[in-house]
Amino acid sequence: MSDTDLRAQAEEAVREGRLGEARVAFAELLAAKPSAATAAVILRQREFLAPVGSPARLEAEDGEDPRPEDSEERVGAANASRTSRPLRAAFLRSFTVEPVVPLLEAYAACHGLALETWVGDFNAYVQELLDPASSLYAFAPDVVFLTVLADDLVPALTREFASQTEDTIAAAADEALATFGTCVRALRTHSVAPLVVQNLEAPSSPAHGLWDAQAACSQREALQHLNQRLRQLCREVPGAYTLDYDALVAQHGAATWRDQQRWAAARMPLSRQALLPLAKAYARFALAVAGHTKKVLILDLDDTLWGGILGEVGVEGLQVGDDPRGAPYRELQRAALELRDRGVLLAISSKNDRDDALNAMRTLPGMLLREEHFAAMRIGWQDKAQSCREIAAELNVGVDSLVFLDDNPAERARVRHELPEVHVPELTDPAGYAARLRDVPLFERLTLTEEDRQRARFYAQRREASALAEGAADLPSYYRSLAMHAHFAGVSRLTLPRVAQLTQKTNQFNLTTRRYTEADITRLAGDGGVYTMSVTDRFGDQGLVGVAITRPVTKGWELDSFLMSCRVIGRTLETAFLAFVADRARASGCEVLRGTVLPTAKNAPARDVYARHGFTPVEADGADQGALCYDLDLTQPGPEAPPWVQCHVAEDTP
Repeated sequence: MSDTDLRAQAEEAVREGRLGEARVAFAELLAAKPSAATAAVILRQREFLAPVGSPARLEAEDGEDPRPEDSEERVGAANASRTSRPLRAAFLRSFTVEPVVPLLEAYAACHGLALETWVGDFNAYVQELLDPASSLYAFAPDVVFLTVLADDLVPALTREFASQTEDTIAAAADEALATFGTCVRALRTHSVAPLVVQNLEAPSSPAHGLWDAQAACSQREALQHLNQRLRQLCREVPGAYTLDYDALVAQHGAATWRDQQRWAAARMPLSRQALLPLAKAYARFALAVAGHTKKVLILDLDDTLWGGILGEVGVEGLQVGDDPRGAPYRELQRAALELRDRGVLLAISSKNDRDDALNAMRTLPGMLLREEHFAAMRIGWQDKAQSCREIAAELNVGVDSLVFLDDNPAERARVRHELPEVHVPELTDPAGYAARLRDVPLFERLTLTEEDRQRARFYAQRREASALAEGAADLPSYYRSLAMHAHFAGVSRLTLPRVAQLTQKTNQFNLTTRRYTEADITRLAGDGGVYTMSVTDRFGDQGLVGVAITRPVTKGWELDSFLMSCRVIGRTLETAFLAFVADRARASGCEVLRGTVLPTAKNAPARDVYARHGFTPVEADGADQGALCYDLDLTQPGPEAPPWVQCHVAEDTP
């Protein structure tokens, strides 16, 4: 399809209110013609593509720890006010990034995220970070990108390398790392915004030519070692992340990435071909920071997961494997498995005979994905939009947590029309299916926790628990049969990423829906208390599934946040968790434990938790608008942990 046709298709979709189709068509247009003019066309429709402050979007999702796609669920938002405006992205730079910015904003809009951007002065990044009154902090960023080129920061390792000694090279690297360290610590002192540090590009043509690969003092190795130290620095600071710029350049080809003429004329080192890939790399971080992520990948079978139509060619005629015809489908399966290992749930929506399809999945040689890899299946002849709804309901996630992958354009159009909140990538040539899936930015995560790696297993265990409940004589018998153990502790460096992740993703059993970054959690732990609940049961380790954040108030503590993953909802574990928090408050001399509920469309099932546990409704001064406040009199006993939950408290719990 030509650029003109794509634009016409996108604008028609806007006029007719077809959000899903408009987003995809504009994204295709941007990929085909990544220019400022195209970005301007897209950004004129930003209010339609990526609205902010819309109550309908704020409350569009449900689910356990599903992805927060709407603006209320942005990571890094320590309060609800951040949800009523675009995500603010600041760029501290040593080169011209302005041509990248509109492409970034347009690409983000195509994925439902509104951005507001700010670009600092050339090479003023250290001053901006150190000065608390700088324009950077006046902008109040939600995420900061530190984009510095090796030529600017450490010329001794780039254009001046040939004249250096080992000592001067080491000194230059130390000085560069010290500068990065100053930047990271300065931002963390004055802001809780996540910081994305772009690492340094290694030279494609080393100063010593072929000898560089043999030399004890290699130019490439020196820069790679500096990048390793930078990565370690970011690992040690909460909320600091590395953008692997060196790998990005290598992926797209150094020869086509740089433009020496533009660099000399306008300190613009990037060729036109490099602008969109760099914008997309920034956008992947922005989407993840905003919590604009997806949770479930729904796959079609025929001509998507395998080549051929099962009902026409039979199992023996299907294509998947290492041969040229089957390789694209096997590669797509590999890409899906990679996502599963990162915590994305896999599901199937296929119009097929169920028994035949399951037989193919079990017996077809060359398959990487088998029946056990899928958390939900809808195989039959029903409408695929309905299948998407049912899969979301079965997995207890919002429909807008879904990505739908299907080779059939009619099915894609149907799902986009019926469920515009579902992300539906375009598929054309099977050879590009895997690349298209890997290019979806909505599966990105800033951290990968053990709970992410085990998510598919958790869902399998939940199915077993549901089957157990159906066969139990009564609820107490069911609870006892689960053999539950609740383990309470204060937040630690090891659990910090998971705690932040739960605040960012949990919706249903989340009484205030306040979103916090790792830096926020660290600060809150210093101001009050951050407690965690991990659970084991007869099915195994359920991981860290509950978070309580307290802060001091008159005569006691207030529960700033109280939330649990829906993996364990309905097991009375909230009672055990509240009993633990109340006991800690009493031990600290508190007389009152206050619980706050900020109602959303998604936390309705949990709103009565305080009332059910002896808390009394109160009028609280300074409470957020719409907040419901409850006090628990700690001079009286209760609540008590249920007898079927064995409770354990870590010795070092504060």
